[in-house]
Amino acid sequence: MSINAGTLFVVATPIGNRADFTERAINVLSAVDLVAAEDTRHSKSLLQFFNIATPLIAYHDHNEEARTPQLIEKLLRGQDIALISDAGTPLVSDPGYRLVKAAHEAGIKVSPIPGACAAVAALSVSGIPTDRYRFEGFPPAKSVARQAYFEKLHKESATLVFYESCHRIRAALEDMAAIFGGQRVAVLAREITKTFETIRKAPLSELLALVSEDENQRKGEFVIIVQGAELDEVEASVIQVDVDRLLEILVDELPVKQASELVAKITGIKKNQLYKKALNMKISN
Repeated sequence: MSINAGTLFVVATPIGNRADFTERAINVLSAVDLVAAEDTRHSKSLLQFFNIATPLIAYHDHNEEARTPQLIEKLLRGQDIALISDAGTPLVSDPGYRLVKAAHEAGIKVSPIPGACAAVAALSVSGIPTDRYRFEGFPPAKSVARQAYFEKLHKESATLVFYESCHRIRAALEDMAAIFGGQRVAVLAREITKTFETIRKAPLSELLALVSEDENQRKGEFVIIVQGAELDEVEASVIQVDVDRLLEILVDELPVKQASELVAKITGIKKNQLYKKALNMKISN
């Protein structure tokens, strides 16, 4: 850790309702020397609303390679910098990874200021299992690539979390219904914390019909949560039994006949075939 260096604060901002801005986040943004923002025009109005006069500097996908060493140099000179995105928690489908990585490599302290996150907010009200989930961010923009991407995920048993824009929400749901199946349960979370917030849980076919029939349901920002695949949808290779290993264990504890009968019941393999294999194991032991 660089002793004289400043701190890089990663600060979550509201995803819609400004009342969700935490007191600690406001205090940190007021106290730091500089705020690195994804869109300075967007963030300027937020900071002005909370009477935060800290200077802003742009930090986004198009300038982060050049801007990162400049910000690291300022941090090493002892300045404190806050990183914010347009909304929510930085680095969650937003710029910032390069800067945070470089700060760690330079021995600079990186401190999170937690708050709103659209993905976590949507998960919390989804009614879909949250013990295991995969955050996938934005799917590919082109249909062919998007379908191939969903094809790789359609047998995933963990809950899937996606972001999508208003421009592609209908096309994305069409591809999801085609690949995951129209009856796969999902949640469409639109405009979370905003005036026209909509949280709808239904099969993908119904969610597609909703956004197709109602133009208003195609407006805003979206989180789509798709329930994981049921066990019978998961590839057999995931749950295959290692027959030889199973026989080996049982033969050590049981008579050959009983061991082979049990493995036959578990695997569906013919009992005579397993008996011969088990007998050979017993003899070799």
